[in-house]
Amino acid sequence: MKISKKDALMWFEFFSQLPEGEQLSVRQQEIVYAVFAQIEDAVDARREKLMAEIPGLKVLGGRTRYVGSDEHFPRGCKSCLLGNGLTAIRKTNKCNIQCKFCYNYGELDCIPPIGEGMWEIGGTKFYERDIDTLLSIYPKPTGISYVYLEPFMEIEKYYGVIAKFHAAGVHQHMYTNGTLCTEEQLKALGEAGLDELRFNLGATNCADKVIENMRLAKKYIAQVGIETPATPEYWESFQQKKEAILATGIDFMNCAELHLNENNIGNYWGENFYLCRQGYLSPVWSREITFQLMKQAVEENWPITVHDCSNHTKFARDLNLKMHEGGWFGQSAWGCEFAEMPYEAFLPILADEEFQFLEEEELPEGYRPGDMLW
Repeated sequence: MKISKKDALMWFEFFSQLPEGEQLSVRQQEIVYAVFAQIEDAVDARREKLMAEIPGLKVLGGRTRYVGSDEHFPRGCKSCLLGNGLTAIRKTNKCNIQCKFCYNYGELDCIPPIGEGMWEIGGTKFYERDIDTLLSIYPKPTGISYVYLEPFMEIEKYYGVIAKFHAAGVHQHMYTNGTLCTEEQLKALGEAGLDELRFNLGATNCADKVIENMRLAKKYIAQVGIETPATPEYWESFQQKKEAILATGIDFMNCAELHLNENNIGNYWGENFYLCRQGYLSPVWSREITFQLMKQAVEENWPITVHDCSNHTKFARDLNLKMHEGGWFGQSAWGCEFAEMPYEAFLPILADEEFQFLEEEELPEGYRPGDMLW
């Protein structure tokens, strides 16, 4: 069904006014999916044109795109996309700043603790002393990551665990906003065996202090890079500090396509959104900013790899993980992060005269407002 923008807007205005919890009929669901497909097709067509303008665009195993040196491509991403998946280790339930793009926006003061002296690995709680047992039973993962929320709030607790996984030959990477790092701590992480440190540079709008900490980190840790959601604010601040950032000696920049949930969508309300494979909801501009950065990196010969960590990449990640877990063909954890679809969030893009569907046709009989109960 190649629904027109006019009909799509009419129906979504109606859906957005329905009482909470009201279920759509089967035909109404078909209309919803037709609208999402029309939006996504138009977004994808524009992206194909943008990608065609990036010289030297590379593809990793059919799963993600990047530009730059293969040597600098983050090994943690290779573990995630090509290895036996990404094992996330959770410890710290606090953060020292609040970012508008954070998935936990507005609830940072009520994140449940992991437990005193404990670590969450694979949904199970472990003491540090249990890791030897864990490694003796399970095949070792190709890589693990330290997430949730800001590890430098209590970084000294991490050294022993990192040392254990390093001794087992497991690649390890960590995320930080970079504001709390000291040279002593960065050196200790390197000595413990941390392989890769990723700075969310957009969390501070490319603060000078964080840029300096990236330079210090590169003295002690093999791979250092940036992982930041691609937003207009990040684009602007990066351009202002570009020379200083690239001079730190970092290896890569992962440009994450921003996807939204019930916590942070309000911070971007009114933007043009699309739904990727009926799963992640994202601003249309996020991946386009990534393509702008990739093109700039090639044209200016940046000494780093720039990785398109898009919704497509995350989709491939989930498929890869489920395959290694023994899932059936096509199984993944991909899905929508909203308990109820926020239909009103798509009204701006449907009302945007500059955004056009690729092909339109009249609604078939049985799908017009007069053909079914509203």
